[in-house]
This record gives sequence, structure tokens and C-alpha cells, in this order.
Amino acid sequence: MGSIRRSKTKRRTRDLDQIHADIRSAKHLAQHKTAKPSEDLPGLGQWYCVECAKWFEGEHNLLQHRRGKNHKRRVRMLREEPHTQKAAEAAIGLQTDNGRSTGKGSTFLATDETAMEVET
Repeated sequence: MGSIRRSKTKRRTRDLDQIHADIRSAKHLAQHKTAKPSEDLPGLGQWYCVECAKWFEGEHNLLQHRRGKNHKRRVRMLREEPHTQKAAEAAIGLQTDNGRSTGKGSTFLATDETAMEVET
């Protein structure tokens, strides 16, 4: 019998879309920070990296982390805008047309294969 592969959740950090919400909204970040009591967090919850969603024991550890490759990689990934549901639906072709015209004297016709504009 083979071994069972399980995902390790001990070191799992927050997803990029959750971190984008933290950066945009101070309320969202405050909700995440108050989810655990500060006594249970490293360094009593004083040193937190928002981009990586990690707690640190001290200021020196946080500064060393910010100079590191993993933090810089995460910051680079956060520069991209997160995917939206609207973009995902457009990618698979679930756009609504409603028969509206796109311009003067033209109508937008959508087919299964391609979308084309026809002059009327």
C-alpha cells in the first residue's frame, strides 16, 4: 500500500485574495488579528507581517523576514490584481449580451465559437 498524501495545514498561510482584502480594508485586517487571543501568538501578537500573514517573536525576526526571499516573492505576487468572478466567467464564455447595440447602427452577435460585430 502506498502512503496517503495529506496537505499540511500547520504552516499554511492566508491566500492572496484574503491578503488583498487585508491591505485594502483595515477592518478586515482587524478581524483577522482579533481572531486569536494575543497570549497564544508569538511575541504576544506585537510583530505581524501583513503581506505574508505571519506573526514573529520579535522585531529583529520581523526585519530579517522582510529582507528575505520569501517575503519579497510574496510582495511581488501581491502586486498583481486578484482574479474576480466576473473575469473567470468571461474566460469560459459566460457573458450576457441582452441584445444591446455596441455602437451606432451595429449589433453585437455572440456565437458559440466567436463573437462578431455586424453592421445593420
